[in-house]
Amino acid sequence: MHCDALRSIPNAELVGLWNRPDCPIVPDVAKRAAELGAPKVYTSAEELVSDGSIDAVLILTNYETHLQYAKLAMDRGKHVLVEKPVAASVAEMEELQMHAERCGVRCMPVHNYIYEPHLWRTRDMIDSGKLGGVHNIYIMYNIHHPEEVCARLPGIVKQIGTHHCYIALYLLAGQMPEMVSAFKSTLRDAPQGLAPQENLATISMRTKNGTMIHLQMNFASDDHSSDAWSFYVKVIGSKGATRYSYNDWVVNKPEMVHSHVYEPYPHTILATDDHFINNVVLGGEEPLSTLKDAIMAQKMLDAADLSVEEQRHVCIQ
Repeated sequence: MHCDALRSIPNAELVGLWNRPDCPIVPDVAKRAAELGAPKVYTSAEELVSDGSIDAVLILTNYETHLQYAKLAMDRGKHVLVEKPVAASVAEMEELQMHAERCGVRCMPVHNYIYEPHLWRTRDMIDSGKLGGVHNIYIMYNIHHPEEVCARLPGIVKQIGTHHCYIALYLLAGQMPEMVSAFKSTLRDAPQGLAPQENLATISMRTKNGTMIHLQMNFASDDHSSDAWSFYVKVIGSKGATRYSYNDWVVNKPEMVHSHVYEPYPHTILATDDHFINNVVLGGEEPLSTLKDAIMAQKMLDAADLSVEEQRHVCIQ
């Protein structure tokens, strides 16, 4: 999707790509590059960042390597767009932020869900006061993932909860969560599954002014009800409410992972990449969601993990 985006964004040109040679998901890098229309395949990450024709690098590797490759690119003066989660810990994210400042380059997280016009409209209604005081934010996700897919993911809290947290921060418009309570579980059809990672989770949070945030995640099953919560964002305020749902734009693609495919999803990637290149790198603007937001989102997830582990409410530090 990023390659497709780069081919259609003004002022952008896809130069090439590199992938680690032992990657099990893409065993034949040259074949994949040809499918994606990438003109060049680099033999190493170092060769890629040393190419003087490259101005910006997209870090799309597994999140445990994001800090390593982002720093490598920034050391060579490249602007960086990093997939979520942008690093493995709060400390790594803070190091990434300081390194970008030290190198004088821009580093932006791929927080693509908020580059969706319907969420922009929701945020505008919040900022303008049309919804009044925000009382509740619900972000729900119920899309079945096969076990072989879950096995290569870090668990639903990090995989989907990261999205939920930065969306919540975007809609809170400056409010900060202060208290977290969470539950998670692993429910498989087979008694002994391939993936021990959790595939169900619920996180509840409260801000300092009393707004309640409810985050729900489910890889175990689809929601086939009439008003499905496949992906669902609802904001309830004192003067009104908004609803945003995947199910307003759905196509059936049985060959895909998801039984219901959200057709505009690639447009969120396109809008993110476009904002990075034309607004952030060329225009000098701030991202809609920054590394500061990524750090706060990780603190929210860390608090949720601690809440599950110790079975108590946790304050966000």
